[in-house]
Amino acid sequence: MTLRERGAALLELLPRPLDPVRSIKVKLGILLIASGAVALAYFWYMIGWLPTVTSITAITGALVTSQILAHGMTRPLREMTAAARAMAQGDYSRRVRVTARDEVGELGRAFNQMSADLEAADRQRRELIANVSHELRTPIAALRAVLENVVDGVSAADPDTMRTALTQAERLGKLVAELLDLSRIDAGVHTLTRETVEIAPLLAEVVAEAEVNAAAASRNVRFVTSVEPAAATVTADRERLHQVLVNLIDNAVRHGPADGEVRVLAVTTSRGLTLEVRDQGPGIARPERDLVFRRFTRGERATGGGTGLGLAIARWVVELHGGTIAVVDPTPTMRGGCRIRITLPA
Repeated sequence: MTLRERGAALLELLPRPLDPVRSIKVKLGILLIASGAVALAYFWYMIGWLPTVTSITAITGALVTSQILAHGMTRPLREMTAAARAMAQGDYSRRVRVTARDEVGELGRAFNQMSADLEAADRQRRELIANVSHELRTPIAALRAVLENVVDGVSAADPDTMRTALTQAERLGKLVAELLDLSRIDAGVHTLTRETVEIAPLLAEVVAEAEVNAAAASRNVRFVTSVEPAAATVTADRERLHQVLVNLIDNAVRHGPADGEVRVLAVTTSRGLTLEVRDQGPGIARPERDLVFRRFTRGERATGGGTGLGLAIARWVVELHGGTIAVVDPTPTMRGGCRIRITLPA
């Protein structure tokens, strides 16, 4: 135990005679009177006498001065009390005016930061409810319509009808999977099963899945993949990496033109793996490039639905691998579009 820790432990053992007093200003007054009384008693003991009127006047003046100064010192505390009571009623917009640089000022700044965080969390919770409700309602309504048509005999239970129902069920499953991943993020559950993953077969699998989804959405998108070297590998969780690539390519398909092109590039060096997904869509403005990786943020270019969780989960997975994910500037040959780069360490 250090000397500072020992001193703090000793201070905790000291009595707190002023705890029953409910006002800090009164506490300061008592402290001032007690300190002055001790000082006067010492001088009286050493000198033998002190002018009574002078002593009383000095103590009274000091007491009045302390009360005037204490009013400004305790005002932030009163404001914090009022703001905390407002928070209990669901109002997170209250802030405390902080100008001091002492401990009360630090407390006020910390309180304002806490208020801002709580306000943002409350806003995200409301957005989550709205987004999830919207995303659930659409596939449920479509699935219900298909099943009602089959039950009423309007349409037969042929493969095309069942495929439509299956598509909506898969959409619901994807949403539930995203919400489960979100709960794992909040719980701090980090689960990775690392193995040696061959990049070329992984990209081929992801692109094949994307082609099916694009065809189901009536989008004639061309996919181009490039892996250098051809036998490149990376040590990673294959299922999680597959999830990230599916999400990025799905975003590229939805935000790009219906007959556009999506390029998936992979390059391995001695430092690790670099993956890039490029589309021909409107791109992402610089101020939004970091925001799109936050929860429930879909950006101005998002027109194809989504909960705003996919890229947040993608960043979580990449960071679990010790890598980075970011939106980078398009190359001169791209003529716009979006370019998302993933780097994974060797």
